[in-house]
Parts: sequence; structure tokens; C-alpha cells
Amino acid sequence: MHENKTSNSLEVKNFRVYGEIKKGKFRMPFNKVVKALKIKDALEKIYCEFGSKHRAKRFEVKIINIEQKD
Repeated sequence: MHENKTSNSLEVKNFRVYGEIKKGKFRMPFNKVVKALKIKDALEKIYCEFGSKHRAKRFEVKIINIEQKD
């Protein structure tokens, strides 16, 4: 069978995510470029990475802005 896939749905995009990690009184701003198919996937990667590296819970990661890069 021949599948007809649109290039838009499976194209990996670069997203720049701006936000901050808040642990107690400590706030650490960040901006990070993430490769993902959708914004939802980019957010999931951010939460996973900061949870792994900084032991930050999802409620401690505040997303300020997300923009798609070309």
C-alpha cells in the first residue's frame, strides 16, 4: 500500500522556550531551543529535561513564552 503523508505533520521544528525554574526562593530564568514535532512535545521535553537535571517538579517550571524558529 502507498501512504500519502503530508510533510507538515511529520516535520521536526525548532522551538525556543522561555521560562524560569522556581525552587523555594531561588529563581533561575532559562531559554532553550528544543526540536519537536509540536508545541506540546516541546513542552514535554522541557519538563523532562529540567526534572532530570535540576530535580524540578512540573509546577516549579514556569513557561513564559514559546516561539517557533525557522
